[in-house]
This record gives sequence, C-alpha cells and structure tokens, in this order.
Amino acid sequence: MKIHILAVGNKMPDWVNTGYEEYIKRLPQEFRVKLIEIKPEKRTSGQQTSQLLSAEDQRIRAAIPTGSRLVVLDEQGQQWTTVRFASVVTDWMREGDNVAFVIGSADGLHADIKASANEQLALSKLTMPHGLARVLLAEQLYRVTSVIKGHPYHRV
Repeated sequence: MKIHILAVGNKMPDWVNTGYEEYIKRLPQEFRVKLIEIKPEKRTSGQQTSQLLSAEDQRIRAAIPTGSRLVVLDEQGQQWTTVRFASVVTDWMREGDNVAFVIGSADGLHADIKASANEQLALSKLTMPHGLARVLLAEQLYRVTSVIKGHPYHRV
C-alpha cells in the first residue's frame, strides 16, 4: 500500500521531523509512505483567506497521485478509534487503494478539496500545530499497522 502525506508547510522544527521519521521508519515494508511538502501561499496584507486557500488548493491537487483515495484531515471530520482506523485501512488494502492524506495550512483547507475527499478525518477536536498533525498521523499509521499485525504496541 502506498501512502502519501501531502502537507502544506515546509521548514518544520527538528522535533517534528524527528518524531515523524521515528514512526515512519517503524512501518512494515508493505506500507510505503512518502511525505510531500507543499509550499504554503505567502501571506500578504490585504489578501483574503479564501484567496490563500484557493492557491494552496491548486498546489495540493497537482500533488495528489492519480487514482489515490483522498483523505483530508479536518477538525470537522470523523473521529475514529484506532481500531476503527485499522479496520478502514484493512479495507483500503483489500480494495488495492493507495491513499493520499492531506494536511492543510494554518488556515485549513479549501472547501472544494474537502467536498471532493473520500473521507474527512479528525485526528482530534483540539487545535494543534500542523507539524504535530504530521507526527500524530505517522504515529497512528504505525499503531494501525500494529493492530493489523497483532503487535502488542497497541493494547486493545
């Protein structure tokens, strides 16, 4: 299964890169993850948030691998338990789906990409920095694979 994480933002602090890499390297070989950093739109005075999100939306869409299931991370999305997430990933694997997870910028994601997504997933109802969302998603992907493989990392 190929997993792409499309994240608006670059130049993350070292702790983000270290945490993200720690969990990604633990994943089994059949879960190949590629991080695609998307340059955020430059914030200038007088620019509307909708303009920023529209420009970022175009960059995100250009980066989505063809034929991928699109999962956007959004605080209004579904909140799954890890066991439910593992079940969903198992279904995706069975169906042969590759997945593109999208993490928006500090302003979120454009409504059009949310509407076109196969799923909207909330990692939490809490507000968090987008770098932390990368780390949390990577950890949950590792935890999901642990559930699928019956590894004791996740205690059910």
